[in-house]
Amino acid sequence: MGNRLSKIYTKTGDDGTTGLGDGSRVAKDSLRVESYGTVDEANSAIGVVLACDSVPDSIRDCLTEVQHDLFELGGELSIPGYAAIEDSFVTRLEQQLDQFNADLPPLKDFILPGGGQATAACHLARTIVRRAERRVSSLRQQDAARPEALRYLNRLSDLLFVVARVLARAESGREVIWNRERG
Repeated sequence: MGNRLSKIYTKTGDDGTTGLGDGSRVAKDSLRVESYGTVDEANSAIGVVLACDSVPDSIRDCLTEVQHDLFELGGELSIPGYAAIEDSFVTRLEQQLDQFNADLPPLKDFILPGGGQATAACHLARTIVRRAERRVSSLRQQDAARPEALRYLNRLSDLLFVVARVLARAESGREVIWNRERG
């Protein structure tokens, strides 16, 4: 196990820098920090989904494993040159995505990010994952970030979209469909 924090504040970041996992210091608004910070935000948003009582066990198990993956991805992004995300992680997401999608009706309309509490929280998590994907994509253009990280986030946002569709059916029996001519 890594170092344990016995004191939470260090005052070393008071100058607008933060320490990376390799001991180097960078600006708090660097793309690397933005990347792993947004991954952390996505992980927290998934935690909000998991706090909802209506989440079925199969989704709960899947998203709990995703939270562990995201923690590893954050570590990878915070330590230049470190690799944690493997192709097998992406393959697992694809298998889970296919499994959850199998019982859903074909998508014929645009879906609004709403519905029940878990559904709405899942849509929010999905959009945060998309932002993390954009941040990692920018990081890849400027600095070293592995393609596995980008693939993982891309697949995860797809998985969260499908999970939101499953949750909508579990919570309210239907999805909220976009309809400009409502009324």
